[in-house]
Amino acid sequence: MPSRTDNWWRSAVIYQIYPRSFADSNGDGMGDLPGITARLSDLRHLGVDAVWLSPFYPSPQHDAGYDVADYRAVDPLFGDLGDADKMISEAHALGLKVIIDLVPNHTSNEHAWFTAALAAGPGSPEREAYIFRDGRGPDGSEPPNDWHSVFGGPAWERVPDGQWYLHLFDVSQPDLNWGSGKVRAEFEAILRFWLDRGVDGFRVDVAHGLIKDATLADWQYAGVILGGLAPEGAPPPPMWDQDGVHEVYQRWRTVLDEYPGERILVAEAWVQPAERLARYVRPDEMHQAFNFEYLDAPWSADPLRRIIGSTMAANAAVGAPTTWVLSNHDVVRHATRLGYPVGEPRRHGIGAGDPQPDAGLGLRRARAATLQMLGLPGSAYLYQGEELGLPEATEIPDEFRQDPAWERSGHAERGRDGCRVPIPWEADAPSYGFGPSDASWLPQPATWAEYALDRQRDVAGSTYELYRSALRLRAGHGLGAGALTWVDTPADVLAYRNGDLLVLTNYGTAPAELPLNARVQLSSEPLAADGRVPQDVTVWARV
Repeated sequence: MPSRTDNWWRSAVIYQIYPRSFADSNGDGMGDLPGITARLSDLRHLGVDAVWLSPFYPSPQHDAGYDVADYRAVDPLFGDLGDADKMISEAHALGLKVIIDLVPNHTSNEHAWFTAALAAGPGSPEREAYIFRDGRGPDGSEPPNDWHSVFGGPAWERVPDGQWYLHLFDVSQPDLNWGSGKVRAEFEAILRFWLDRGVDGFRVDVAHGLIKDATLADWQYAGVILGGLAPEGAPPPPMWDQDGVHEVYQRWRTVLDEYPGERILVAEAWVQPAERLARYVRPDEMHQAFNFEYLDAPWSADPLRRIIGSTMAANAAVGAPTTWVLSNHDVVRHATRLGYPVGEPRRHGIGAGDPQPDAGLGLRRARAATLQMLGLPGSAYLYQGEELGLPEATEIPDEFRQDPAWERSGHAERGRDGCRVPIPWEADAPSYGFGPSDASWLPQPATWAEYALDRQRDVAGSTYELYRSALRLRAGHGLGAGALTWVDTPADVLAYRNGDLLVLTNYGTAPAELPLNARVQLSSEPLAADGRVPQDVTVWARV
């Protein structure tokens, strides 16, 4: 086994790139790999340690690339394998690790395996790669069970020969059968293909969904995945977080451990309680698992204190770091999410006709939330554009929406397009510097210019410079590898020490006191004239 390195993943700050919305090199309105490569130096300047790219594989793009048709190639929308190699090489030259998305729960219905399964018919070896079943009722015209798709509607689709296949997501995304040795061997080969090309790890999509309860028992509840797996009082869902999934990741870990440089696995697992999630990051399984309970927490001291404490304790029990996140490509950006009244349910998309957030309050709280997160021990993920203070695009005309959740929910869910709009780099350039033309696969709001990088770089007090300062101090103080000690505070203040740094967030209306010996290093907003901490502000201070 290769010698281990420095456990870089335990404290890394990792930047998520959504390829179609990051940088467009050729003006077709779609971000691509050459565009990413050209902008990697900007991420090095920001101060992150690694990048994670959402899928860039060949795909019919029914779900923005999460419907994969070929796991060993690059979609022409984004370039080719040569472009991927150049991107990985340039990232490594800049000192950045590269993590790519792996989508093992389902393929595209245009994947060669699925087209072969349709052609081969019931009972064939080809169908064993997916979850095909006969229907219920005297003529088999009813679905095999009552499961719902996460995107709305039934989770089963009937094919012309009368059988049904399972799709927990879009109808174009048939679920794989992880009881199949062929499926397991194929994904180990896919891992090796990309490891051999130099990638440093994989973020595993729907990591808790690969194994289904063998009985496929009815489960009458809606197919919720983002923001809670089951309604309160419901039995455990038979399609999520089954114990058998851990055998898969134990095997994958042995594959990754054959390679030098500590290649990693990161779980996208919407699993509660924290003790169940921690099982994914035991020493012989994955390295990280996103802390979605933290992302979902209300803007309030008590629940955040409880969640930080419980998740860190659960992970410590298995020797794993906690992995913090506030935004990604599946949720409303936190600069917008935090602009709504505390305690409201998290929205799954926002449209022009919906209640709009308080943008100023949202950004103020988002800056405070980010400083609180980056002060915590463990690893942290940033979503592209959050360093610019970018809000959700809440007024996308409905005719431009592309998220399958919009159509499958009968237009009840706005979906995730609002957090996926191409980001602004240059205020006065076409498409705000996203590409050389005005083309943009989703329309960019007219306000994007004020958030552009060139309007914020080297501007004191800008959100971009706040992120840069925080990342520099985080590295300098070794916060990612530190240890948390709670500080007694009033009920509406949350404070902890990490090494010699005090991190204090004030949620209350009354200004909060800092210790007399505190030397402020960074603050999400200016302090009061008397040195006290105003509401919705986080301070880092040496004590």
